[in-house]
Amino acid sequence: MKRWLPLIPLVVLVALGVLFAGYALHHDPKVNPDALVGQPVPTVSLPGLDGAPARPLRAALQGPALINVFASWCAPCAIEHPELMALQAQGVSIVGIAYKDDPAATRAFLSRLGDPFQTVLVDRLGDAGVEFGVSGVPETFLVGADGVIFAKHTGPMTAADAAEIAARLKAQR
Repeated sequence: MKRWLPLIPLVVLVALGVLFAGYALHHDPKVNPDALVGQPVPTVSLPGLDGAPARPLRAALQGPALINVFASWCAPCAIEHPELMALQAQGVSIVGIAYKDDPAATRAFLSRLGDPFQTVLVDRLGDAGVEFGVSGVPETFLVGADGVIFAKHTGPMTAADAAEIAARLKAQR
């Protein structure tokens, strides 16, 4: 019995490897949970980047709009930023949520790249991210005039994504 004892960690390691490999082989990495699609925007209140006191996120939304969850430390957020600027130039209303970010760093990020947001709210601890089910930044939620989320885009937006998003928002008007 004692001679098998040293093999136990190896057996456990192999079993875990088989378990995780099986999951990875059968898990579609393109599947994004869209649990909030079809649901009203979560009832969260956040302070403004401009120092305004916390207010309900819903109060910041005007008509069909985007909610973009971003951070200054997020390289993909910088990559998608020109697309947000282009959407804003087309008249798309965008509310930004600075996720787990220092407000000074957020201001520097927007100063350097431009500010496409109608308003920027600060989610310093990530609480709103939990309410939205954010798995990483950037994530963008498309919200109808009725305050219901009708689509979600995960990851950095490309020009093609932005064109599709603009068309979907226009159809909501």
